[in-house]
Amino acid sequence: MLLVLGGWLPVARAQEIASAATPPPGNTVDGGLVLALPAALQTGMSAGVGLGYFRAATAGGWLAWGARASWSTATEYTLIDTVRNDDIRLRLCLGVQHLAGRGSFGLRVGVGATAVYENVTASQGSRAGLTGSALETSKWDLLPAADVEGVVFLRVWHAWGMSLSGGPTLHLLDGSARYGWTSQLGVLWQP
Repeated sequence: MLLVLGGWLPVARAQEIASAATPPPGNTVDGGLVLALPAALQTGMSAGVGLGYFRAATAGGWLAWGARASWSTATEYTLIDTVRNDDIRLRLCLGVQHLAGRGSFGLRVGVGATAVYENVTASQGSRAGLTGSALETSKWDLLPAADVEGVVFLRVWHAWGMSLSGGPTLHLLDGSARYGWTSQLGVLWQP
């Protein structure tokens, strides 16, 4: 029981009133560790960092929009060469979310592009005396892309909390669709 305005009120009811007085967060900034299937490599796992912004578009907070950016890298080794891919993913997002207590969960769809920087170095090439483009080549590709991610935001302390997201991705590579996945675990700030 809790003494409120000269009367007794059950603690559960007091918490209900306190949470109703706090409006749902309108802005969410999150960032953290990104793990994904590389956009252009056939094998391996790409690891890096990501950052995103999500804003509630409606008063109830169920519809939201935002943007995401991430950088991740993967390196694969063969007997012939070493291939390193850096993926820079840029997305505009639209999502639906459900507010639940100190957190929310939802689904977001992101569309945009992935810039892929590929560097290929011939294995043992320097030992064989290779130099220049015979030893190492690099190129940039811009791939159209889309993601569908499940999202969980949880406020832990004041405006700070944890975020978790992940789901399938689609890249258009050389005229064909390449499916993969992406995920992010990090911290969030909801001012």
